Amino acid sequence: NGAKRVAILDVDFHHGNGTQSIFYARDDVFFTSLHGHPEEEFPYYLGYADETGAGSGAGYNLNLPFQPGTHYQTWAEGLLHAMQAVTKVRTEALVISLGVDTYKNDPISSFKFESDDFLDMGAKIAALNLPTVFVMEGGYAVDEIGVNTVNTLRGFLDA
Repeated sequence: NGAKRVAILDVDFHHGNGTQSIFYARDDVFFTSLHGHPEEEFPYYLGYADETGAGSGAGYNLNLPFQPGTHYQTWAEGLLHAMQAVTKVRTEALVISLGVDTYKNDPISSFKFESDDFLDMGAKIAALNLPTVFVMEGGYAVDEIGVNTVNTLRGFLDA
């Protein structure tokens, strides 16, 4: 709908290396990703904190890598930092790359989120008060994907 400044907030366990590559040299799309540290987790070659954009996109990329075993409370501090950055660039519309593979029993991640943590995540994202679209990324703890996805959306809608 004509938004001139869009932000992509990637909350999937794995770094959004493809998304970062597409927007790395652009200043109309701010990209931020909270993910497993690339020294420990796939994709290994991108997602480091010093990757901040290039050319006109310098300063429009924010990576927040976390160590294995990260619990939600620590991660949520990073989310607040990412949200401040989203606000600072005067975002008009928000895209959430939603991965629920941060759940404690996910077989291919090392974060330790509880299902109720996704309620809080959704509520925090809603506090940005932006037109928002959620794009489903992943989750591999099959029995909990639905619960954790619904909790994120419920937290967002109830906030």
